Amino acid sequence: MPAIVTPFSQNGEIMEDGFVAIVDFLLNLGARAICVAGDNGESWTLSPQERGRLTRLAVDRLAGRAHVITGCSAPTLKASLAYASAAQENGASALLAMPQTYVLKATRDELLARFEALGKGTDVPIVAYNSPRRAGLGMSVDDIGAILDVAPIIGIKESERDFFHHTHLLHRFRDRISIMVGPGHYILPGVALGASGFIATGPEFLGEDTARIMSLGKQAPSPETAALHHRITVLYELLMGTSTWPAAFKAGLNLIGLPAGVPREPVAACSPAEVDKIRATFDALGIRRIQ
Repeated sequence: MPAIVTPFSQNGEIMEDGFVAIVDFLLNLGARAICVAGDNGESWTLSPQERGRLTRLAVDRLAGRAHVITGCSAPTLKASLAYASAAQENGASALLAMPQTYVLKATRDELLARFEALGKGTDVPIVAYNSPRRAGLGMSVDDIGAILDVAPIIGIKESERDFFHHTHLLHRFRDRISIMVGPGHYILPGVALGASGFIATGPEFLGEDTARIMSLGKQAPSPETAALHHRITVLYELLMGTSTWPAAFKAGLNLIGLPAGVPREPVAACSPAEVDKIRATFDALGIRRIQ
């Protein structure tokens, strides 16, 4: 379940043709759903109207072949509901929602109130998103369990970088909701422990190997699995560790021929040296590129 970028031109306009081309690319890799207006999509720069437009473009292009999940995370409930409304009106199958972002702290009651109100304010289900690095606060396994009792949560994108957390989350809730792994280096171990899939950055560059991640993850470990795990890990380190997110991801997509454009202000595009670093890593990993 990839999280798609929002291609922007140099003047900050959305490149709709580029967006549709990347939707096609992801579908051809075997995506069963596509996340629109998430972190990869530079959600912090998108208005409700832009989120709605991107959702409609993806829904129309996919035509039922895959679901569309649209991000609605925001500091305030009012903003989240506005994003959710735009997503619902344009055909999103589900919402991707963090707890209240940028507040940096939330009590259990505040977390429950946010997700309960969001669930009551929309008619589409929710995929919770736990990313302490992005939201500024994290949800414990107990927090997640409590939220499941008050909101229509069908899954979670788990981006906590503590594998103890992943282990306990999978043990307790893998039979109740779809648990989707976020960090690239946890994908194969997570699938082996029962994760339903992944919403991660990096596998898009692995071509036909992308569609084999789930099947390999469910098998007994092998040299092939170890090699794929290493490639995913190196990609994740490269993309997360180069420039400001998602500049490196967009640069990588451009290198393989996808019209990802550049980031929208305040994020700057990768420098020539950073692009050279990405290019060299792609070559070392055997990733085909056209630039």
